[in-house]
Amino acid sequence: MTAVDDSHPPPVTTVLGNGDVPDHLAEMSEDEAALAALGYKQEFKREFSAWTTFAVSFAVMGLLPSIGTTMSYGIGYAGPAANTWGWLLSVVFILCVAASMAELASSMPTSGGLYYAAAVLAGPKYGPFAAWITGWSNWFVQVTGAPSVDYGCASMVLAAASITNPGYVPTNWQTFLLTALIMIIHAMVGSMPTKWVANFNSVGTVINIICLVITIIIIPAACISDPKFRSNEFAWGIQNFTEFPDGIAVMMSFLAIIWTMSGYDASFHLAEECSNSAIATPRSIIMTAISGSVLGFFLNLVIAYTIQDVEAAMNSDVGQPWAAYLMQILPQPVALAVLGLTIVCSFMMGAGCMVAASRVCFAYARDDCFGVLSRFLKRVNRHTRTPVNAVWFNTVLGLVLNFLIFGGVAISAIFSIGAIASYIAITTPIFIKTVFIRNNFRRGPWHLGKFSLPSGIISWTFVLVMMPILCFPTVTGDDLSPDMMNWTALVYGAPMLIIVTWFFVDAHKWFKGPKINIEHHMLNQNLRAHPGVDTSNSSNEPARGKLEIESSTDDKPLSV
Repeated sequence: MTAVDDSHPPPVTTVLGNGDVPDHLAEMSEDEAALAALGYKQEFKREFSAWTTFAVSFAVMGLLPSIGTTMSYGIGYAGPAANTWGWLLSVVFILCVAASMAELASSMPTSGGLYYAAAVLAGPKYGPFAAWITGWSNWFVQVTGAPSVDYGCASMVLAAASITNPGYVPTNWQTFLLTALIMIIHAMVGSMPTKWVANFNSVGTVINIICLVITIIIIPAACISDPKFRSNEFAWGIQNFTEFPDGIAVMMSFLAIIWTMSGYDASFHLAEECSNSAIATPRSIIMTAISGSVLGFFLNLVIAYTIQDVEAAMNSDVGQPWAAYLMQILPQPVALAVLGLTIVCSFMMGAGCMVAASRVCFAYARDDCFGVLSRFLKRVNRHTRTPVNAVWFNTVLGLVLNFLIFGGVAISAIFSIGAIASYIAITTPIFIKTVFIRNNFRRGPWHLGKFSLPSGIISWTFVLVMMPILCFPTVTGDDLSPDMMNWTALVYGAPMLIIVTWFFVDAHKWFKGPKINIEHHMLNQNLRAHPGVDTSNSSNEPARGKLEIESSTDDKPLSV
């Protein structure tokens, strides 16, 4: 094995074009200069690479535990069809969303990510409101991510205990306390120095991939059911467990797929800790989305062809559909082994979610989105050089959210929030870019070329169609009771209504979008040779009306 020579770092592809580095950026590294061009000083160590950034996002996606914990929202809605052609259909749209977001990440690689992009693209008049909506929606995703994952992890642990001791029935308090313990451990992981976090998630991703491959192989190999494999008609057929038409039931099952395939945006939020971020970040996003689509389909295919009784798995006394499914088809020792692999992957996934959430919280606090709390949340720990305060703030809120466990079906709302809020945040800047900016978007080194516009249109159209469907309950009419209600619209909509009201009543007076902390590249006098840049603004605000980010691959300005 060849030793790595740290004295010669790898070349960096920057968003700044050749010969377009202002004097005050000349002494910085390429990554620091690119970040400074976007208005921010370097505060983190850049110890993530394309691989370790991919490792975090793949861990956040957590295919094996994600598919296991959301079975009741996928195959539990539309039967095996949700796992086969339903998955194939939906990932086409999801890959368009991921590719369009990767293009934004290459152009504007900051921790604020989608929030920053929305503000820049919407311009000075509408930018603050676009950033406000995008930022809060994205933060709702992040703050519910770890609680939902850790709840699923705790449920699987207690399900394993129930399998080994049939007389044991887990209580809500036991689920809550175990979830809380897991969250606290993950908060400790998220508080570690950047390099430790990167290494931890690298190991976690390797474990995730190995466990996933083992599971895909071992289930058909060790399956003892008769018949061992179901027919094609069964595996690709619809079993509608809702009171809606079959087509709507299949679309409702996309909740499981959307929630599973929503971890790739974590790479965007680690951009300020990643070397060569203008190239490495979008590559990481695409790697995560494609690998998740392919490996996830194989696992879902195995489930569709081996599950014996969908309804029995959904309503088992074990209390966890994935565990009940494994008990249907595998000898108990093998089922417990596979469940153990899933639990390990779920634990690693929760740690990745905690890291991503803390970076989003820090980025928004840096721009004072949290009002008086921002001063506390934007502090970077001087020992670890990580946003420790943001980690523990998210942890406390996550613990509060998990009290929904005592609300029965209300706990499912945090899964739906993760799906809806994530894709609203992702597609808001994509919508602005494709509808209002179109071909005037200034691309980064990584871009989609002529596919940029159609990919963006497909992305936000898909989300617009799915938003109301993901809020549907499974029953209608007289069968609809508070216990069967889908509370997503309330649990997500009520806080967002408060947020929007806050903006128009008060926040619009002081929130002006991303708040730069060093001189912005677009305002520097050295740019007078660039006719597309407005340098007349002498305030400390980004010139969002004429923002130009140089690319080594395209010569069109991003003009908003």
